Amino acid sequence: MTTLTYVYADQTAVVGPLATYAEPHAYDLCDRHSERLSAPRGWEVLRLANDDHHGPSSDDLLALADAVREAAQPRPVEVPPNAELPPEGTRRGHLRALRSED
Repeated sequence: MTTLTYVYADQTAVVGPLATYAEPHAYDLCDRHSERLSAPRGWEVLRLANDDHHGPSSDDLLALADAVREAAQPRPVEVPPNAELPPEGTRRGHLRALRSED
């Protein structure tokens, strides 16, 4: 898979590695269509080297796993000592307030 990006100001069609985020004027292509691509008359097709390494590196996967673990850690909620708590069972939208058992 590759990504085709049109650079209108330079009249260039750039075919390169699969993009990791959406961008205007960019289109993902299968290998067959990427190889057969032609540009309008007067335009240049620039083909960037596509390394054969597909997918994230092991460092990327470890960083993602660490971020998920950190986000999953429970965080204490700070409630000021004089804060007024809602009555037990009070509903707010689809949520309901319950007192904690300390």
